[in-house]
Amino acid sequence: MKKNPARVASIRLGLCCSFSEHPIKFRNTTVKANSNMERKAALAKLAKLCAENAEALQAALQFCLDNRIGCFRINSQILPLKTHVDCGYTMADLPEGDEIVQRFRACGDFAKKHHIRMSFHPDQFVVLNSPREEVVDRSVAELEYQAEVAEWVGADVVNIHGGGAYGDKEGALEAFAKNLSRLSDRARSRLTLENDDTTYAPSDLLPLCRTEGIPLVYDVHHHRCKTDELSVEKATQEAMGTWDREPLFHISSPIEGWDGAAPKRHHDFIDIADFPDCWRDKDLTIEVEAKAKELAVLRLRKDLGG
Repeated sequence: MKKNPARVASIRLGLCCSFSEHPIKFRNTTVKANSNMERKAALAKLAKLCAENAEALQAALQFCLDNRIGCFRINSQILPLKTHVDCGYTMADLPEGDEIVQRFRACGDFAKKHHIRMSFHPDQFVVLNSPREEVVDRSVAELEYQAEVAEWVGADVVNIHGGGAYGDKEGALEAFAKNLSRLSDRARSRLTLENDDTTYAPSDLLPLCRTEGIPLVYDVHHHRCKTDELSVEKATQEAMGTWDREPLFHISSPIEGWDGAAPKRHHDFIDIADFPDCWRDKDLTIEVEAKAKELAVLRLRKDLGG
């Protein structure tokens, strides 16, 4: 059946964090390098990195505008070492910290003007249902930091996985729900939950999402790796029902194909056969998780006829 090209335009493709060929770079540093400096010098270096990353974000958003890419996922280390137990800092600690915040706010103004969505996807160490209290403490701190930057730039998604099962999947999800109360309103209102390729399929997370009002970021690649009783079409429908704004989903393709030895590993590009037909006529943000980054997004848009 011929696709309706008018509906393809409703799909907002997302670029994740970095670039393959375009010369836009986000800066970072190491705990070792920071710890070897006197605190005043270390804060000055961190301030410089944060300011440069704000400039890089502005450049990334301009690239998205110029290339009709509708979403950009911000790197978790946009403020390097922000929550580290020894090297962490507040913006008030940094030289010209207020000015750095204003640079990020300007990015948000630009994105709003040009209808570019932004999101965050905290690192794997963010586990809200860990039985280790120190892990939960670090997870909450990381979510609060990313929600703070999300507020500056107008990002509406801070997306995490369900965490571990710890031998009791139901109990682990109950612990996740319990720890939601530790989040501020700005973190809680942006929090989303994603099915993974090992532990939590969509059907595992949907009851929690409905009960707690957490949107489900449906990752179709993960679902094909960690299957359940739901079809892709049904999971899409159920996930969309958890959103009170434009749903955000993920797509990727296996590096060696679905018959290869490691289907969980991501390919450089998206095989158009992996793009669900049921997504084509829906209003969605779809983040493209592919190693070729901007090249993969641009190729997928072309393959979709956009």
